[in-house]
Amino acid sequence: MMGFKAFHLAKATIDGIETAHMIQKGQLSEENNPAYKQFMA
Repeated sequence: MMGFKAFHLAKATIDGIETAHMIQKGQLSEENNPAYKQFMA
């Protein structure tokens, strides 16, 4: 695996993966907020 060149890129990728997992598990509420905002909260 090549890895990431910058820490913020790795963080953004992992945040996206975690958000996708939360969506699949149904852990996000049905509010009008986007999934990424709910994840960051």
